[in-house]
Amino acid sequence: MDPKVTVVIPFYNCPYIGRAIQSVIDQSYPNLEIIVVDDDSVRHTELIWPYAGHLHYYRKVNGGTASAVNFGILNATGEYVAWLSSDDMFKPDKIERQLEFMKRSQAEFSFTAYAVMDKNDIITESFAGTPISTHNDIYRLLALYNPINGCTMMCRKDVFARYGLFNESLPYTQDYEMWLRMVVNGIKLHYLPEALTIYRFHDQMGSIRYRPQLLEEFFRVQAAYKDRMQRLLERL
Repeated sequence: MDPKVTVVIPFYNCPYIGRAIQSVIDQSYPNLEIIVVDDDSVRHTELIWPYAGHLHYYRKVNGGTASAVNFGILNATGEYVAWLSSDDMFKPDKIERQLEFMKRSQAEFSFTAYAVMDKNDIITESFAGTPISTHNDIYRLLALYNPINGCTMMCRKDVFARYGLFNESLPYTQDYEMWLRMVVNGIKLHYLPEALTIYRFHDQMGSIRYRPQLLEEFFRVQAAYKDRMQRLLERL
């Protein structure tokens, strides 16, 4: 039987949640579990109800994106976990193609390129992401910035059991810290150069609204891993 993949969708007052859920329901891969984690929203929850029969819905006290994703991972029954922000969408063959790639590569973690759309679902960029050829490219880029769009990732669930969940004290860079933690612990991050996720760029996204706080936190995380990343790069 094909392994089950759990898609975790953290949700907080997002008007695009229905589109995100529908994009997972429409996947060509059949053995899926959808978990929506409501981080104490006060708006747009009614957009979830039409999909109630297709997903597991959890509501929790507000704690931020990392806490919502972690809650989903802890409740996931799939062998693999993917993360989809509630304002983004998967292309219909995203899970199928990425899982095939991971099995072929014997990968524990993978990420892909992505397309970009605006607030009206209009594609503005059909292929986005930093050109990457080797694992060494990934390591060098991670030492400088975060080249991985979190919603393109897929990971074996047991990796989180071994190395921990997302850091809930980091409201903006929990994904960057996780990728750094993985590579310094020997996890290879495999890259599939296909745009399988559609990332929504809009003026209400957190990376725009909280840019100064994000940058301050980013440099703090980068500094915390600087020595370990330097040792890793020296071994390449």
